Amino acid sequence: MIAEKLKWVSTALQPKGSVMKAISKHILWCGAFGFLISLLYHFDKPVSQPILGSVIPSIVLGLLLVFRTNTAYERFWEGRKCWGSIVNNVRNLARQIWVSVDEISPEDKDNKITTLNLLAAFAITTKLHLRGEVVNSELEDLVPSTKYIKLKIMNNPPIEVAFWIGDYLQEQYNRDCINSYQLTSMQELLNNLVDNLGACERILKTPMPLAYAFHLKQLLILYCFLLPFQIVKELGWWTGLVSALVGFTVFGIEAIGLEIENPFGYDANDLPLDAICETMKRNIDDLITLTPNVRSRKDNSIVN
Repeated sequence: MIAEKLKWVSTALQPKGSVMKAISKHILWCGAFGFLISLLYHFDKPVSQPILGSVIPSIVLGLLLVFRTNTAYERFWEGRKCWGSIVNNVRNLARQIWVSVDEISPEDKDNKITTLNLLAAFAITTKLHLRGEVVNSELEDLVPSTKYIKLKIMNNPPIEVAFWIGDYLQEQYNRDCINSYQLTSMQELLNNLVDNLGACERILKTPMPLAYAFHLKQLLILYCFLLPFQIVKELGWWTGLVSALVGFTVFGIEAIGLEIENPFGYDANDLPLDAICETMKRNIDDLITLTPNVRSRKDNSIVN
């Protein structure tokens, strides 16, 4: 029980993942302005104006902040669902290619391994594409050298990788290494990967409307500016501290929404895309070590 309480306290106080650094200046300004108002009130200046509390009702500001946070979290959660779908589709497509595609010639197994590595490359190029980064050394071991050079000049590398995978599947169908039903099933999984890419791009390229973002920031500033005038009569020298705490609350909620609305970056609260891609790569490496317990259609036709 004590260990759980200590863990709770350590979690509440840890700086990683907190927005404290992003809003520290706002908190200091709120506290300093509150202290200034309390100082003026101490010298009998007419700064106590409780009526200002009706200018921006707290419930209105609260609803705006809740809407802001919910909208940002919806984008975060949709991004997580897209990447969860990418993981599942990569695993299913890799498994089907490894098990279902017949190996007629000696180099067929190497071609299958190359294609499975392209699935891992699709995930990595999607990650880099969403972060606005160029193709880098993460892909050198997954993509043949000629294709790696080609990727460096592409505007949308994941689409090029998906094209190579689709081209491989069509070639195997033309060689009678898979049947039409298998081709359709694999192409559907590949189409799902491209759909997930498009969904992530939609999240990335659809920012919060500027008018809404600006209006919320203006209301936050106005609310924190008027607050000390409302509470200085009752709180006196505590006005600065309470103003800082209120600033910590409202600006913190706004900062959280701002941070999670683009879940594909490097912030502590963003999706762990590096770990997700590494997991897919390990899954494919494990799959390659397995030997499918099936015979090719060519062998079956000889037996029959």
